[in-house]
Amino acid sequence: MIRHPDRDDLVLFEMGDLGLTPPPEAAGHLPVLRTVREWMGDYLCRPLPELGRRGAVCPYTSTSMDKGRTFLAVRPGHPADPEEVVHSVRPYREWFMRLAPAGEALSIYTTLMILFPDARREDLPAIDAAQAALKASYVSEGLMIGEFHPGPPDKPGLWNPDLRPLSSPVAMLVIRRMVATDFPFLRDDDDHVRSYLSWFGDEVPSHLRESVRAAAESLS
Repeated sequence: MIRHPDRDDLVLFEMGDLGLTPPPEAAGHLPVLRTVREWMGDYLCRPLPELGRRGAVCPYTSTSMDKGRTFLAVRPGHPADPEEVVHSVRPYREWFMRLAPAGEALSIYTTLMILFPDARREDLPAIDAAQAALKASYVSEGLMIGEFHPGPPDKPGLWNPDLRPLSSPVAMLVIRRMVATDFPFLRDDDDHVRSYLSWFGDEVPSHLRESVRAAAESLS
């Protein structure tokens, strides 16, 4: 378990905290924390035939867990509106950037998952709206923020438009470092494309170069 360097009320749980002797702070959250750990292993770390490509659903999750770079935060209560969700997430962005500085080798494997275990179905639009409101500022700093929940979010898979891959048993927002292969998630917004180019203009993977070039040329 890691406690926030400036706020005693904020803690992050690690995979090792979910065993037989969890820290007292985790005791009341163990069922949801263990549910998320199981979902990560059974879903994110495994191939999914409907995904439309080879490999695990998330190619970084297994390494993140193995290297001890997965951190879980719990935010109890029903999110009242997107503004409340945005406010509750704010301190975790700066904390993440301390845990995963740009350029450090392990930073791309660092994942911070902010769980909203009490979110009801009617609360899920607030999670989606908060992610949409936060994305541009995160991308500008070389970060990605994604939403997962039981809805699931109405975003199709990149290779299978009929799939909704962001399904999870617990509502959450997930922070990680942007990587060069994230361009397909950013290409539909000019500001996101500009941010991507500022971070990866000289490191675009070969299979994305034509798409990135076309998007760059179309910028207004």
